[in-house]
Amino acid sequence: MDPELFRDRTDAGRRLAERLLEYKDRGAVVLAIPRGGVPVGFEVAKRLNAQFDVIVPRKIPIPWNPEAGFGAITADGTIVLNERMVRSLGLSEEEIEEAAEEVRQEIMRRTRQYRGDMPPPDVKGKHVIVVDDGLASGYTMLAAIESLRKEEPSSVIVAVPTASRGAARLVDPKVDMLVALNVSEHLPFAVADAYLAWRDLTDEEVLTYLRAVRSRSDGETR
Repeated sequence: MDPELFRDRTDAGRRLAERLLEYKDRGAVVLAIPRGGVPVGFEVAKRLNAQFDVIVPRKIPIPWNPEAGFGAITADGTIVLNERMVRSLGLSEEEIEEAAEEVRQEIMRRTRQYRGDMPPPDVKGKHVIVVDDGLASGYTMLAAIESLRKEEPSSVIVAVPTASRGAARLVDPKVDMLVALNVSEHLPFAVADAYLAWRDLTDEEVLTYLRAVRSRSDGETR
């Protein structure tokens, strides 16, 4: 097998965890970006004996081309824009705000679905490891990073199996450490290209991972 390829997200998560062993048993919090980052983050958290949860940033789609995004937003309203793209698209502030708010409402819905009434994890003074299955543009991850910085963690580490060179350059200066097992120069870049088995996950599969972690935590506190 090509060393740059992962069998699937579980394999990627296990291999990623080996690069993060300095955080084992140190009270770290692993936050996965749904949906694809969840199986990866689950394996990392399990290996590091770390708390596991999700953070839900999402891209803000171009109104007339929803497959493409011009930035990203998180649940608390943190927005990161691709300023060059915004200028080239000629988007007005009103158009940006309208698109961003629509995405934020979807983030709130998904967060409630994943977490229910549980509060988000307390990350103040802790090492936070943000995990996804890959970085394409990097803007969704930037939104997550900026949102987390407001909570005053001890450090923010981004860990991904694969990343484009451009995304790595964008994210690296914003974090305390970037771990990317495979940084690709190939264009066009697709996260899926680093995986032998690739498919989209469902929300129910995400919930299965979260329930497994929560049931284990409940058992440990009894």
